[in-house]
Amino acid sequence: MSLDLIILGAGMAGASLAAEVAPHRHVLLLETEDQPGRHSTGRSAAMYFESYGNATVRALTRGSRRFLLQPPEGFADVPLMTRRDGLIVAGHQQVAGLSHWLMQPPVPEQKLVSAAEVMALVPALRADWVGGGVLDTSGHDMEVASIHQGYLRMAKRAGAQVVLGAGTVTLERRGGLWHVGSRAGSFQAPVLVNATGAWADEVAVRAGARPVGLQPMRRTAVTIPAPTEYDSRDWPMVIGADESFYFKPDAGQLLLSPANEDPMPPCDVAPEDLDIAIAVDRFETVTSLKVRRINHRWAGLRSFVADRSPVVGYDTHAEGFFWLAGQGGYGIQMAPGLARAAAALLLDRAIPEDLLDEGVTAADLSPARASLQAVKAA
Repeated sequence: MSLDLIILGAGMAGASLAAEVAPHRHVLLLETEDQPGRHSTGRSAAMYFESYGNATVRALTRGSRRFLLQPPEGFADVPLMTRRDGLIVAGHQQVAGLSHWLMQPPVPEQKLVSAAEVMALVPALRADWVGGGVLDTSGHDMEVASIHQGYLRMAKRAGAQVVLGAGTVTLERRGGLWHVGSRAGSFQAPVLVNATGAWADEVAVRAGARPVGLQPMRRTAVTIPAPTEYDSRDWPMVIGADESFYFKPDAGQLLLSPANEDPMPPCDVAPEDLDIAIAVDRFETVTSLKVRRINHRWAGLRSFVADRSPVVGYDTHAEGFFWLAGQGGYGIQMAPGLARAAAALLLDRAIPEDLLDEGVTAADLSPARASLQAVKAA
């Protein structure tokens, strides 16, 4: 089969783009691992919030809502999202900082709540610590595996070829084509899409493109048994106003994180004992609960550029090299909107009208935007 483009990386970004583009082009989705989504996609906290992230992320998230609530026929066997509010909580000394979390202009999904209202929602919090909060009713749990597998099925049904276990790939531009060598075979196409997550800058350098200043950051999480003193199933996701912790119900357990962002090189990251200890300590500081057992622990990489917006578009120096990187911790919740925007840019079409209405622009996503050029110059 003659290929029009090769997408490197079959995580959420690569899979969703392949699904959007495969009806229009001959696509190869090439994954280095034996299992797609092994790294960041499979280690997400699995939450959707329309107030989470910067303006570009929020616009892409809003543009993803309809798809996630009403996916195409046959996309998945279960609902992709289930309602779970978000609750930003502040100690008495942090109440003034709650204004940072409120959208401007105000939106009906958010409201300030009193300490008493916070305690009514999550009675395990310490009453002597809680000073107030912000309730966000746009929140949902997401079925990450179902979303990812749905996109892979959608891509295959549209004719995309999916190849796993490629290992380390070689990249060369020759005769107007990208020549990609791997242990799974050799492939050629005029367009190469870089959807390799934390490795995107490394791949760019190997392809002769300029890096965009991508910084992978480790985030650690653990699950613990659900409390026996309370019914926690309907608790909101609780986020510290200073972003020093979060916890949420998760499959009959509680998921805790110290919300850490520790700079790391791209790697198959593992949790650090210190991060786990910090997560437990912060949880026990703000609640009346004690952690007696940890059921599971893991870490993932959230990769950001300087302005924390995704990087999507053709590189200005490497012919036929297309960026789809820098999703940070928002890659799942904004995947449908980002994939549609990326597909439009890849195919040299206008960004869909509904995304434009939300505020998504090619300039804000471009690898040539000023905020990234400053990083390159430095």
